Amino acid sequence: MKRRSKIHGLGVFSTRRIRRGRTLIPYLGEILTTAKVRARYGGEVDEPHTFLFHLGDDRYVDAGVGGNDARFINHSCDPNCEAELSDGTIWISAIRNIQPGVELTYDYSLEIERGASRPRRNRYACRCGATRCRGTMLERESRRRPGR
Repeated sequence: MKRRSKIHGLGVFSTRRIRRGRTLIPYLGEILTTAKVRARYGGEVDEPHTFLFHLGDDRYVDAGVGGNDARFINHSCDPNCEAELSDGTIWISAIRNIQPGVELTYDYSLEIERGASRPRRNRYACRCGATRCRGTMLERESRRRPGR
């Protein structure tokens, strides 16, 4: 169920108990190339609140066009779900048991170029409210692989 979120805008909330490991919803939308993303959103997409999800290589899902409620699942540094790519589709799955009325979240782990300015990094501030909030929706530096 979609409703106002304490994290950001609208969020998705469970209507019943969800067991750990359950696949919940695909992240749907129009499939775009990098060139089409740039044409649609300008030279450089630098907006932390888009509905774009990178599939890898030269493919993105734009849930702003043809998307479903998965686009309203908010970021958390202590998520109860995860996003996984399987056979070209992004699936949101529960990584722990979730009680009715709890907001569904996953760690966005967004990526921008290394050495980005502090003002640019600050655009990705996290407001999840988790006890161990890392303060950003950006991927943890320790998880970044060489060349990313």
